[in-house]
Amino acid sequence: MIHKKYTGKTFLIIRTLAFIVLILVPILGMSQSKKKTEKSEAKRPQYRNLFKEAGYSQSEIDQKLAKAYYDVFEGPNKVYFEEGDSLGYVSDVKNKDARTEGMSYGMMVAVQLNKKEVFDRIWRWSVKYMQHQDGPREGYFAWSVNPETKKQNSAGSASDGELYYITSLLFASNKWGNNTGIHYYNEARRILDAMWKKDGTGNIHNIINTEHKQISFVPEGGGYNWTDPSYHVPAFYEIWALYAKDGHEEFYAACAEVSRNFLHKATHPVTGLNSDYTEFTGEPHPTPWMPGGFRYDSWRVPMNIAMDYTWYGKDKKWQEEYAAKFQNFLRSKGLETFDDQFNLDGSKPEFILQAGPVKKLRHSIGLVATSATASLVNPDKKSMDFVHALWKAKLEPYEDGYFDPYYDGLMYLFSLMHLSGNYQIINPTVQ
Repeated sequence: MIHKKYTGKTFLIIRTLAFIVLILVPILGMSQSKKKTEKSEAKRPQYRNLFKEAGYSQSEIDQKLAKAYYDVFEGPNKVYFEEGDSLGYVSDVKNKDARTEGMSYGMMVAVQLNKKEVFDRIWRWSVKYMQHQDGPREGYFAWSVNPETKKQNSAGSASDGELYYITSLLFASNKWGNNTGIHYYNEARRILDAMWKKDGTGNIHNIINTEHKQISFVPEGGGYNWTDPSYHVPAFYEIWALYAKDGHEEFYAACAEVSRNFLHKATHPVTGLNSDYTEFTGEPHPTPWMPGGFRYDSWRVPMNIAMDYTWYGKDKKWQEEYAAKFQNFLRSKGLETFDDQFNLDGSKPEFILQAGPVKKLRHSIGLVATSATASLVNPDKKSMDFVHALWKAKLEPYEDGYFDPYYDGLMYLFSLMHLSGNYQIINPTVQ
């Protein structure tokens, strides 16, 4: 009821104002919603296709990636083998074993490229022959298994295997859901929950050194107290913080920041090189089998940094400086001739790490590939020369007959995926 003292004119004003409010509120709401959407869109990673930027056609790029997948997973020199109706494994063929490194890499390739059957086969083989079902190591994986006899060569874990298993399973849950035969999320949680139960009993620990918030070289014995820089993949911790939902979100986010800061200390200030193994301070960690130096494990570091730069971009300034330093150093050694092992100051090492039966420095396609991913980070346009170098490289035996379709092949395939924009965060698409 309108009070009598209000005149007809006053009533008209009130009604008009009410009408304006009714019109404006939804419009303002829509505007704010649009701004939120735009802000969210702006935060999404921009997956650059550097091959396209370098002048190659999309058709050529698609063919190049498809051939690399075929060569590694299906061709005459493949490293992926199927068993029966439901199993499959990735083998380090030169060392005649299946490793959690290659198995979990195979799963990451499969989920990124939508190869569900390959993913499922590798996971089932991993559970059947590698995962410990009881005891102090329950939930963890034996890092090396003989694919012929199925005997575990070593019962212990290499921490990067669990790192990749968990992340690829979370991605699979987001991509395919959990109702197609494997509950991917539960499998990821099983590893994570088991990890958090490791309290040193039987000398078995969390794969992450909880005091230092850094991934361990191995989660048992003395290997729990030092690390491998190539295991530091801060982008994966961000994924765990988002999708693991196990109550340790803040810890994982902190681990991502610690890893980024660790890489500052682990890389040489001039060359950008890091040692394969280090203390948690970043200082080289010599072992009885190998002195400090940049060798095969270290090839992965520029690729991991490029991934973190693209996916999250939380350390851009330092990462750009690192990429320029690293590529400038390799270019100084000859873009088509640089070796694959160095002392951290860039000099030639006296100790050469053997690859299978071969002990030799070479211009390895694995490092050619991962060094090109640094072009995603390096703001200098001349860094495209690394992209062209990778495009020209071929996954085939070297002149002396040596061939490594496993490690070289997987580094090559991962790098093609990164540089073509096909290695992405997989957000939930299935409820």
